[in-house]
Amino acid sequence: MSVAGLKKQFYKASQLVSEKVGGAEGTKLDDDFKEMEKKVDVTSKAVAEVLVRTIEYLQPNPASRAKLTMLNTVSKIRGQVKNPGYPQSEGLLGECMVRHGRELGGESNFGDALLDAGESMKRLAEVKDSLDIEVKQNFIDPLQNLCDKDLKEIQHHLKKLEGRRLDFDYKKKRQGKIPDEELRQASEKFEESKEVAETSMHNLLETDVEQVSQLSALVDAQLDYHRQAVQILEELAEKLKRRVREASSRPRREYKPKPREPYDLGEPEQSNGGFPCAPAPKATAPSSSSFRSSDNKPIRTPSRSMPPLDQPSCKALYDFEPENDGELGFHEGDVITLTNQIAKNRYEVYVEVLVPLPQ
Repeated sequence: MSVAGLKKQFYKASQLVSEKVGGAEGTKLDDDFKEMEKKVDVTSKAVAEVLVRTIEYLQPNPASRAKLTMLNTVSKIRGQVKNPGYPQSEGLLGECMVRHGRELGGESNFGDALLDAGESMKRLAEVKDSLDIEVKQNFIDPLQNLCDKDLKEIQHHLKKLEGRRLDFDYKKKRQGKIPDEELRQASEKFEESKEVAETSMHNLLETDVEQVSQLSALVDAQLDYHRQAVQILEELAEKLKRRVREASSRPRREYKPKPREPYDLGEPEQSNGGFPCAPAPKATAPSSSSFRSSDNKPIRTPSRSMPPLDQPSCKALYDFEPENDGELGFHEGDVITLTNQIAKNRYEVYVEVLVPLPQ
């Protein structure tokens, strides 16, 4: 930077400090200029926020919004309008429905309905892609261009005007200490910058019909999208209602369970490495229901089944607990084989003779 440039920066900084700290008053701009500057500031904020909200409207997902922003930059560099390239939520839902509808098959009412709904959702996704492209081309890009060029240029002119005002005010306070020519040049540059900034703001505000036209393009794109969406959904609704009527008119099939087949357990698996085990001996019941003690006394049979009546026997009428050695205990219903008789009718007290002893 040249010495003159350094001096100018020093003048502006000194004047700014004297205004902020010392309360010095600088050159006042007229009310019309201030009103125009205020309108431009409001316009700039409105355009910036509308851009953000429009992108959110087109794609609520934050990750997809980031991708859309990247595509905006790429298309702006290449001067092309490309398909957004990210999946619409309607398309994802449609693919899900179609996949499961095919899995259910043509014999399923629900499967056929899922296929119809899935194809309609995929059509909605295509219409939504068209909306994104139209809005991007006819609304987002023009507003972004307004921010990047016109509004940015106005801010540059206003910043330059403020710098020249500070330089002029610094030199004006030191009138007589600096050459008059230098003060005159500072005044001319200030007025020149003021005129340039005023002209650029005026042009922006007077041509705001362009922004109205862009807003109209946004609404037209939305109307076209919703018309097509309504048509697709009405067709889908009619298809589904027709399927309901057809399904309701068909007789209901009764469920008939298949007969059960006998279950063959097969041979049990060997648990000792494949070597067969020797079968355990089976406990066999004695052929006769009577047993005799070593002292040839009657013995209670362990079974209540009726033995063949080919030998003297009797049936217990009550339970009997032995009280002395050599006595036989038994329970009601036991069948007892008779081997001998100690006294006549002695055993009839507790038992019923089935086959008497021979006389």
